[in-house]
Amino acid sequence: MASKGLQDLKQQVQGTAQEAATAAGATAQQVVDQATEAGQKAVDQVAKSTQETIDKTANQASETFSGLGKKLGFM
Repeated sequence: MASKGLQDLKQQVQGTAQEAATAAGATAQQVVDQATEAGQKAVDQVAKSTQETIDKTANQASETFSGLGKKLGFM
């Protein structure tokens, strides 16, 4: 009968260990997902900022050349 009790205890310990491993794996996956999401947001923000800078620079260049054209009498 002691052997049966030890077998049950062993199964309980194994079950608990498996549950702990599963929970740890799920937590690790959440951390990876959150890091991936944060990285993607950072990349998106850099892309948006870069595009805004390009647009602003293009507009400024266009205005500069337009003003130069007017001064030289091309427009």
